[in-house]
Amino acid sequence: MLRPDPKISDAHPIIRQLDEAAVNRIAAGEVVERPASAVKELVENALDAGALRIEVTVSDGGKSLIRVRDDGCGMAPETLPLALCRHATSKIDGSDLLNIHTFGFRGEALPSLGAVGRLRITSRVAGQAAGEIAVSGGRAEPVRPAALPVGTVVELRDLFYATPARLKFLRSDRAEGQAVTDVVKRLAMAEPYVGFTLRDVSGGGDGRVVFRAYPESGDLFDAMHRRLASVIGREFAENALRIDASREGLHMTGYAALPTYSRGAAVTQFLFVNGRPVRDKLLTGALRAAYMDVLSRDRHPAAALFIECDPVLVDVNVHPAKSEVRFRDPAIARGLVVSGLRHALAEAGHRASSTVAGATLGAMRPEPSGPARVYQMDRPTPEARAAAYQGQAPAAFDGFGEAPSARFDTVPVVEVAEPAESFPLGAARAQLHENYIVAQTETGMILVDQHAAHERLVYERLKCQMADTGVAAQVLLIPEIVELSAGECARLEEFAEDLQGLGLTIESFGGTAIAVRETPAILGEVDARALVLDILDELADAGDSATLKARIDAILSRVACHGSIRSGRRMRVEEMNALLREMEATPMSGQCNHGRPTYVELKLSDIERLFGRT
Repeated sequence: MLRPDPKISDAHPIIRQLDEAAVNRIAAGEVVERPASAVKELVENALDAGALRIEVTVSDGGKSLIRVRDDGCGMAPETLPLALCRHATSKIDGSDLLNIHTFGFRGEALPSLGAVGRLRITSRVAGQAAGEIAVSGGRAEPVRPAALPVGTVVELRDLFYATPARLKFLRSDRAEGQAVTDVVKRLAMAEPYVGFTLRDVSGGGDGRVVFRAYPESGDLFDAMHRRLASVIGREFAENALRIDASREGLHMTGYAALPTYSRGAAVTQFLFVNGRPVRDKLLTGALRAAYMDVLSRDRHPAAALFIECDPVLVDVNVHPAKSEVRFRDPAIARGLVVSGLRHALAEAGHRASSTVAGATLGAMRPEPSGPARVYQMDRPTPEARAAAYQGQAPAAFDGFGEAPSARFDTVPVVEVAEPAESFPLGAARAQLHENYIVAQTETGMILVDQHAAHERLVYERLKCQMADTGVAAQVLLIPEIVELSAGECARLEEFAEDLQGLGLTIESFGGTAIAVRETPAILGEVDARALVLDILDELADAGDSATLKARIDAILSRVACHGSIRSGRRMRVEEMNALLREMEATPMSGQCNHGRPTYVELKLSDIERLFGRT
């Protein structure tokens, strides 16, 4: 085999000190991957400056122009040259790199942008004159006087003009523009009291407003809810549960959608740590684990979660773009997300997503064949309705010879102390096709899938019984020996006590082998080696394992499916009402074990709209 080409020349390599321009271009490669990265750095600088209104203007997806204007504290003219020096910052003093309260702290963004594009900074501090400095390809010009209100305007033109090879790796203007929009929206979610405007001026002139979020006011949760409605959508806000949980110094707030408001991909999952948008595998896995019991594998939850903690409990300096973080105790963070979300889902009870009813109405609505005709009709009072029923009822005749009379007397309406319709899921009125229960509520009607609903009820009952009695274990006649590496063996022994609580008992067998002595009885005959290796893979990937519990829950789900009311069984009215009352009292009964809705609610106003009565 021929010797491969050496990575460096055959001559004795010489160590050189790179010039400042090359250093800045290399740093820019880490900090500025694309126009969206530049927008993120500049908007975070504006937020660190205390801005309450931020306007972002882009052209050609940010390739030819990025302008960020804010009303923050600004910079004095004499400090502008220093702002363009690497590792020069006003946000930290360098004494403690763990106690960081700002987005930026490295002092790399502005010099990196100036190294690869044409950068111009105009800024003014209250009570002082404004100043302006320009830098192109790493070469700075002298500071000049300028006119500007209090705040800062950073304008970046011709991104990567100094490194044209980088331009070839950028995507289309539309794709880069979408990435910029996503960045601005994520930052807007975390700052509901700050106004954001994103404008695209690719066509010249004032351009068009791509995104706008007005500053919110009032209580934090109310402001957050309104901001999420404007960013993610009103449907998400209507079907989201309020999250407020704490654990050992970590506090989680936000909103998480009902299981029946799930997505086909993880595109509506937004995670923040101390206000910083992050894409963290640990937190994403915890979010998935919290919904594991109520969603099928091909569906993804929607949530916007904000974790706040003392900065010393999390390291934000582990990624060049600061998109990842590392918690001092990852297990606490993961446990907070899982327990906080599961508690909120349990408190939601039988509630299901309103989008289910919307989809149902959409399927029932006929295709428009012309302008819809609207019939204005008054809704009758209970007395008038009773009188109409009396008039339409067949008369009790002695014979057929007597002509019917058109007269009728008004029947007084009898008031019931507590009508069944006052319950959240109403009173059962009929059963359709031996599978669907029709119930009437005070405001509309409910259509229940009796098999899916009862399956969930039985499943929750089985889980409660197992939680009370524990997971029964079966002793293996001959313990199975599994050979592992030293690291895998140590990792597994660390979680041995937790696994034993789930019915899996392991012991060290000398060297790097472990002996599996007991397995969960509910799993029946199981491949212990494969189970152990699956658990190890999950421990290595997420720092925790839900494999064993997921398998046990899957068995319980199958047992619940076979033990529930089958489709095709006729039910008495008392049985149907008993099922409705139990659904109201059971957590997460709004969806079956696979995440599908167990009932659909149609409001009377929606039904009347179908018939053109409004």
